[in-house]
Amino acid sequence: MRGMKKYRRVIETPDPGRWEVAAYEAALPISEKSNPITQELDRADPTQIVQLLKECDAEIFQEEEDALLNYKRLYSQSVLKTMTVIISKVQEVLKDPENGLIVLSGSGTSGRLAFLIAISFNKLLKGLGQQPRYTHVIAGGDRSLVMSQEGLEDSAVLGIEELRKVCDGKKKVVFIGISCGLSAPFVAGQLDFCMNNLDIFLPVLLGFNPVSMARSDKIEGWHSTFRQVAERMQKLQESHKAFILNPAVGPEGICGFSWMKGGSATKILLETVLLAAHKTVSRESEISEKSLVEILRTYERAHEVTYAQSRKIAALVKQAGTSLQKKARVYMLGWHTLGLIAIMDGVECIPAFGADHKDVQGFLIGDHNDIFNKEMDLTAQGPQVAFSQEDFVRMVLPSLTELDTVLFLFTLDDDLAEVEELVVQVKEKTSNIQALSHATVGQYLPASLKKLFPAIISIMWPILFLEYEGNFIQKFQRELSTKWILNTVSTGAHVLKGKVLCNCMVDLRIGSSKLFWRAVSILQRFTGHSQVRCLDSLLQVIYDSEMVLDDLRNKDISTHVLVATQKNKVVPTALLCLLRNCSVQEARMHLDTSHSIRAAIEASLNAPGYKRGAD
Repeated sequence: MRGMKKYRRVIETPDPGRWEVAAYEAALPISEKSNPITQELDRADPTQIVQLLKECDAEIFQEEEDALLNYKRLYSQSVLKTMTVIISKVQEVLKDPENGLIVLSGSGTSGRLAFLIAISFNKLLKGLGQQPRYTHVIAGGDRSLVMSQEGLEDSAVLGIEELRKVCDGKKKVVFIGISCGLSAPFVAGQLDFCMNNLDIFLPVLLGFNPVSMARSDKIEGWHSTFRQVAERMQKLQESHKAFILNPAVGPEGICGFSWMKGGSATKILLETVLLAAHKTVSRESEISEKSLVEILRTYERAHEVTYAQSRKIAALVKQAGTSLQKKARVYMLGWHTLGLIAIMDGVECIPAFGADHKDVQGFLIGDHNDIFNKEMDLTAQGPQVAFSQEDFVRMVLPSLTELDTVLFLFTLDDDLAEVEELVVQVKEKTSNIQALSHATVGQYLPASLKKLFPAIISIMWPILFLEYEGNFIQKFQRELSTKWILNTVSTGAHVLKGKVLCNCMVDLRIGSSKLFWRAVSILQRFTGHSQVRCLDSLLQVIYDSEMVLDDLRNKDISTHVLVATQKNKVVPTALLCLLRNCSVQEARMHLDTSHSIRAAIEASLNAPGYKRGAD
């Protein structure tokens, strides 16, 4: 049986599954392919942007297509079966709190989600009067939760060192390594370490590419590739000593931007597995594939509920885009975990769109003392680490202008008097304020607060009559709904600013080896030149040199990344050098005199000898 046909729930998208055809961008893994749905995203208006990204997100829940390549999907029987076995392993740890630990680990997007999910399930345990059994590891430590430090994902050795620290003294560890593209060296090292210590560790790899598409270039300073690690895990899965959970969810709406679909699918899968483990261990019952499907469908319903607000989301995209186009800022102020989602969304814009850390910025409103690692004080460390309510009031509020956009994120269970007080303060500076509020049927926004907002995206959730663990489903739905909306708003705003060409992040900040090679791929895609020539052009821009000598070519990729991460507009500059056959200085001058990056590149693509096509 190819999939769970009896649980089939088809979501319609235009030209579904074209990316599954074998010849479609065959050299690229699924996570790096361009999504056919968003090929013309850069030409879309706000309403169209929301619709296109909605359709991309819907692909998470699509079934296998018999006529296309048989990639495993979320509802595939093999995926559900793997989830049930992982659940049984998690239950063993839950039954032995003294000796067991569940570790969620990743870098960048994946590490931030590992943190969010770990604190959520520790809170669930605390509510049941039990000790925490979850911990997270993120490349770069907790500073990476609130700022972009992409390069730290390139060290397999660092990953192993961090894992050793958190697992010291434990006798049974379920380790879940998250790497959306099956590519992060930080996670590869940890998985390899786990496989070398199977008496203690059960390694689980979560990602969204087939093993055959895992990253195959050698990891700098280490003995292996990610693909070799994944292939070793595949063999161990036969004896249930390791597991790979890797359904295909389709290419991202913005090529390679794993915070979008990959991040959402990570949250959906991990919360489903862990919630099911908690529910069944408390009842001393076994989990069924049908009950897993029921949990997954709650997230599918969250997609429907969220995008029922498309018209209002589009208005917010337009407003945020206007702010960025006028060189102003977008601020997102969220209460509790919605604030964490806001922080993550803002941080993700830095590497993806070459954004300044102030362009789109999230803040956590309320007490955060029980959230972050006590060993690392994230407060008072400068503007790049600003994330708290105190930081916003002290560093942002005094300089807010009428051009800035401020979005408030809260539920009707939050302290609404506190919300109202902060809204009043912000409204003295700018009228461009909006709200995203989550309510349960029967709850209503106070009139005094409602009248302060010119526009409110109000999402109403049904009352759930479930046991304690089940009530967390609604919390998870609200978080995911908020994530989808913020993804759409920040991405749409950067599209409108001209930071995207077709559906490609042409102004990405090269902060890791993965992003370095993605930059080379972008140059190849839009110029048609060889990898060697595109690589040389990229190095010319990185090192401000008109000549690329062999000693420069022979440097480690990490050396190139270290220099590139400090520079702006590296990829668009290299693109113009190739398209216009001009010097680095001339390319930069052309970018500086164009009203947007997209406009500068399109002008060069439309010059004699170049023609923009669908591919």
